Amino acid sequence: RVGALMRRGVALWAPGLAVAVLSLVWEPCGADSGGASLADRVIWAVNAGGDAHTDVYGIHYKKDPLEGRVGKASDYGMRLPILRSSPEDQVLYQTERYNEDTFGYEVPIREEGEYILVLKFAEVYFAQSQQKVFDVRLNGHVVVKDLDIFDKVGHSTAHDEVVPLSLRKGKLSVQGEVSTFNGKLTIEFVKGYYDNPKVCALYIMKGTLDDVPKLQPHPGLEKREEEEEEEEYGEGGEEGRKSTSSTPKHRVQSGPRTPNPYASDNSSLMFPILVAFGVFIPTLFCLCRL
Repeated sequence: RVGALMRRGVALWAPGLAVAVLSLVWEPCGADSGGASLADRVIWAVNAGGDAHTDVYGIHYKKDPLEGRVGKASDYGMRLPILRSSPEDQVLYQTERYNEDTFGYEVPIREEGEYILVLKFAEVYFAQSQQKVFDVRLNGHVVVKDLDIFDKVGHSTAHDEVVPLSLRKGKLSVQGEVSTFNGKLTIEFVKGYYDNPKVCALYIMKGTLDDVPKLQPHPGLEKREEEEEEEEYGEGGEEGRKSTSSTPKHRVQSGPRTPNPYASDNSSLMFPILVAFGVFIPTLFCLCRL
């Protein structure tokens, strides 16, 4: 009877013990297997021209370190709603730092790997294109050329420029160019011919393009992109049709008609004279014989 009771007790608590042991083993394994969150992969983030802010993804943007040192901070955009951005994070596009000359930020990076630079912009002042146009350089490499924010997305609309880069064996690789890396990324906003360069916010994270959060869709932009794609396709199709079309029957002359080289020939006038001369000589010879 005692043995039966012991066997029954083991049968009752053995499953619970097994579950407890498995949970203890699984918990650390699960913690180790989980990837780092987006916020954990961001190594540096700044809210340009504004105060510190933590966005909906948990990314903490620190207050602009250039405050009082370089350029001017502006919160002109605070009076405007920013399209394509969540209400909680519109402040990242409503404040900005601009300068009347080239300016930038320096970011120390010690670890090698694949990184992404995300630059945030919104045009809150100008209402047409070709009013503010500038370049962005990364350690001397032009990674964004002739950026015209209004031309890209219009007024008071969020726009992100995403730049992947690689740091390996003391070399920086970005957009097919390679240079020596000394442990510091220098992000510059380059003064151009149209107004002053600026930036609203920016961050650097470890990862790939697929890891970067996308902005909210904008129907107007999607329609314009589709129209541009159709135009490009149409141009390509037109060229294809031109290249495959048969040669027209009536070709266009490439220049004035070549003059007839015989148009001014006077040989027809000389022919009667030669005939008369040929008849006169024998006749004269015969008369002389008589």
